[in-house]
Formats: sequence, C-alpha cells, structure tokens
Amino acid sequence: MAILQVRNVSKRFGGLQALNDVNLSVKEGTVHAIIGPNGAGKSTLLNCFVGRLDPDTGTVMFDGKSLLGIKPHEINQAGVSRVFQTPEIFGDLSLLENVMIPSFARRDGDFKVNWWPRTDNERDVKEHAEAVLQEIGLYEKRHELADSMSRGDKRRLEMAMCLSQDPKLLLLDEPTAGMSRADTNATIDLLKRLGETRGITKVVIEHDMHVVFSLADYVSVLAQGTVIAENTPEAIKGDQRVKEAYLGTEAE
Repeated sequence: MAILQVRNVSKRFGGLQALNDVNLSVKEGTVHAIIGPNGAGKSTLLNCFVGRLDPDTGTVMFDGKSLLGIKPHEINQAGVSRVFQTPEIFGDLSLLENVMIPSFARRDGDFKVNWWPRTDNERDVKEHAEAVLQEIGLYEKRHELADSMSRGDKRRLEMAMCLSQDPKLLLLDEPTAGMSRADTNATIDLLKRLGETRGITKVVIEHDMHVVFSLADYVSVLAQGTVIAENTPEAIKGDQRVKEAYLGTEAE
C-alpha cells in the first residue's frame, strides 16, 4: 500500500522547469531513496511534500489525503516530519529541551512563544523525550547544549526531534552530508534499527551511494526535473539511463 503518492507534479521558477510531470509512489514501511545529479529537482520535490512549495500542476497524497494547500505545521501534525540538509536545532538549549519542544508544538499546532510555562504535561513530555534520546543514542548527553555537539550528533538530535512527534513518514534530506565515514555508518545503522523497531516509512535524498544502497528498498532517479528510472537498488545500478544522467552519454 502506498502511503505517499505523487501524480503529474510540475513546478516552474521563471524560465527554469524544476519539476516536469513527476510521478512517485512510496510504499508504507519502506525506505525510498530519491537520487539524481545536482539541480535535478530533488529538494524542490521534497518541499512540495511538506507545504513549503505548491506545485503548479499535479497532486501529492499522503495517507489518502491531499497535501496541497495545507500549511507545513498541519502536514507535520498529520504525521510527516523532515530532517533538513543543515540541522535545524536550538543551539542554546539542551538536547533534552530540543526534543521536548516538537512534542509541545505538535500538540499546540505550532511553535509558541513562552511555550515552557504554558504546558500542563511537562513530566510526560520529558519522559517521552528522554526515551527518544535513549533510542537515538544521545541520552547521556541530554543536559549538554546542542551547539556543543559534533555535526553527527546534531544530525541525530534533529532526527530525535522528528521522532518525538511519532511520525508516519520521515523525510531525510541528505542525512549524512558532511559526516565522517564512521558517523555515516552509525547513521545507517540507526535508520535500519528505526525501521525494525518503529516501522516508519522513510524517503531519503542522498548523494552518497553507499548510504543509498545500504538502506533503500526502492530508488527513484531524477534528472532535469523528470523521473527517468524507478526500481530496486540492484536494478538501478545497471540502468543505462541512470549512468548517462550522472556520467554523460558515453557512460560505460
């Protein structure tokens, strides 16, 4: 069963056709990677999933409901969370406070000024946040400031912030960008473990093919705003169209 369905989505910015009649189907419980050369339209497509952009044409359906015209925080409340290319965290707050905030925000519908004193279920939210940090491997650092963390830990912290909202669909925009190989492998192991324990559907945009082929059940390839191939990782490896998109028409 498809939890995310994209049909005939197009998006133009002036003279640039960023997306052109894109079709995509993400099965529930799978890891679906979206790959392609720089400028292929990957982040534009992801922004259409979360309400940051509205496509010019086409539909985006999540869990049987249209996401078009829906505000980003409403899409988040419906069960879609996103991990950004650059970690979006609160650097001057502790890891624990960072993970507590999204739980309150989802309950209230959006981030609030003076959110902490307004809550009446702080203990439950704190316990939930601690459990998520334990799951993600950051519990021992829960009282440290987020800005003091390594890049790898900041990425995991942002993932914990998403997981604290118990999403059905997790969108990861280059989750290992800038990481060392050790941190990259640790993130791969973490995402695999989350698939086993939570069964969350994941859409991953990634340039590192080691990450893609370690995680993905299915791969869609974007080139010049168009899906040119969609298949299993093994089939994608041997697809001549994919080789040409990355290496040119003389690819061997």
